Amino acid sequence: MLHFGVPMNSPHVKLLDTWRTLGMRGTGSHDVTIDGYVVPEAAVAARRKAGEWHALFHIIGTIAFPLVYSVYLGVAESARDLALGLAKRRQPTRHAIELAGRMDTELTGARLARESMLAAVRLNAPSAATVNQVMIGRQLVQRHAIAAVDLAMETAGGAGFYRAAGLERRFRDIQAARYHPLQFGPQSEYAGAMALGLPVDKIY
Repeated sequence: MLHFGVPMNSPHVKLLDTWRTLGMRGTGSHDVTIDGYVVPEAAVAARRKAGEWHALFHIIGTIAFPLVYSVYLGVAESARDLALGLAKRRQPTRHAIELAGRMDTELTGARLARESMLAAVRLNAPSAATVNQVMIGRQLVQRHAIAAVDLAMETAGGAGFYRAAGLERRFRDIQAARYHPLQFGPQSEYAGAMALGLPVDKIY
């Protein structure tokens, strides 16, 4: 596998209008085709074996994912604030109070998991072990952030179903947290192999 940069304004590069998604539409993560572009030898920044972890990916895996999942935490925090604003317009019931408490509990779980990811970054020693810590945190941020937004929808009640409230957009956006690597199966296998002292270099 070769890693190299390509200028987006090259006539050999075309941006495809494919980012038609459930959520995270504002990121504009369209597909890109590269046809006929010649990569000079000097432009190749890294080479690695396909299907294996490389030191470069230990760095990326450790540093990038706390940033990515901070976005999803922010989506959940925003949903929480919108839901409470809507809930406060009504006379609170015991059920509504319980929902708000469960929502804040899930949100705290997401924050603690993100902090564990950042602790791995602060070690400044990217490795299979830091990737494991980050990916466990990534899985927990996903789980708790999605649960918090689900509860935000319930806490807000029917008012949250309207686009004008802003909650439905957060509900759509948070779903994308499911799709980044390492997803549930590979992450569980990676963590299990680490726990048992088995190789992880080919688990993606």
